[in-house]
Amino acid sequence: MARSKSDPSSNSAPDKGAAHLTTLRGQIDKLDLHILELVNKRASVAAQIGKVKADQGGDVFSAAREEEVLTNVLKAHEGPLSTVTVKAIFRELISGSRAIQKQQKIAYLGPEYSYSHLAAIQRFGEAAIYNRTANIAAVFEELIRKHADFGVVPLENSTDGRVVDTLEMFMRFPDQVKICSEIRLRVRHHLLANCAQAEVRRVYSKEQALSQCRNWLSKNLPNATFHPVSSTADAARLVQTEPNVAAVASREAAVRYNLGILAENIADSPFNETRFAVIGATDSTKTGADKTALMFQISHTPGSLADVLTAFKQNKINLTWIESFPFREAKGEYVFFVDFDGHRDDTRVKKVLAVLEDMCESVTVLGSFPLARADGE
Repeated sequence: MARSKSDPSSNSAPDKGAAHLTTLRGQIDKLDLHILELVNKRASVAAQIGKVKADQGGDVFSAAREEEVLTNVLKAHEGPLSTVTVKAIFRELISGSRAIQKQQKIAYLGPEYSYSHLAAIQRFGEAAIYNRTANIAAVFEELIRKHADFGVVPLENSTDGRVVDTLEMFMRFPDQVKICSEIRLRVRHHLLANCAQAEVRRVYSKEQALSQCRNWLSKNLPNATFHPVSSTADAARLVQTEPNVAAVASREAAVRYNLGILAENIADSPFNETRFAVIGATDSTKTGADKTALMFQISHTPGSLADVLTAFKQNKINLTWIESFPFREAKGEYVFFVDFDGHRDDTRVKKVLAVLEDMCESVTVLGSFPLARADGE
């Protein structure tokens, strides 16, 4: 016989489900309070560490120590949270702990939600104070004038290669700044607009971003014209002020300027990545997984560069980057930028640096720093 709608037993399954949900939510509430207690205990210990550092004249930011913390956490991590989520959580814990010790000022190439800004947040978290600048030279100037504790500058892009303005500034201030950390940011370009894709007539973005999306844009927006501006974030801002325009920029810029995302991940290469340098007064201590960057100038004679590269080979040091750059003070002369596996305090690295001192006209160690993981690794 069928139960009537008034039969209490007919509601037993929903009632059990609701009761189970209430129980689970109760567990969440208790866990949240426990997490809050532990987070504040951690912050208290970090504050004590800050006092010890201050007494010893140590820096608040330690790329080596923060890399060690993340490595330990990720080794122990078994899910179900993603690695990206865990890194983001601990990035903000570390950022907040640093702010208790000292709220640091970070200079970057602005405006807000440019990729340089996103890279800076990836490294320093939301608790830092961010000073946006109009150009890369100003980032170096802010640091040298002690208006900022650290600066974040782009070094190279996997599609477009070296960033000329950054290399030129290292040449101008060879002994006044050091690379203390690197950031690898996966660049995800999106098409942002407040109109339909078929209505787009102009596309704004930074010149490099337009170049990195060239094939997609020409195929999908054949009737649009493309216009370079100073940054991807500026491009997103312009979309608010003009009809029938779009920007190539980040998801964060879309949120900041309240824009729709017409198409996601439109870069022609799925592996588009920019490497940034964190510059400061000193570089980083050893972690066991480090890189060193340097620049050198050699005589303009046959085989001189081959001799330098042979020195790295003989000492079994792996080069990870090499760039030549015109030396503006002498026609036909070049400065070379390299980075390689190892720390300047490693025995093999010391040997090759001694060889280079004898072989080159000038050698400047730009810094040793922990090997960076890409976001998501």
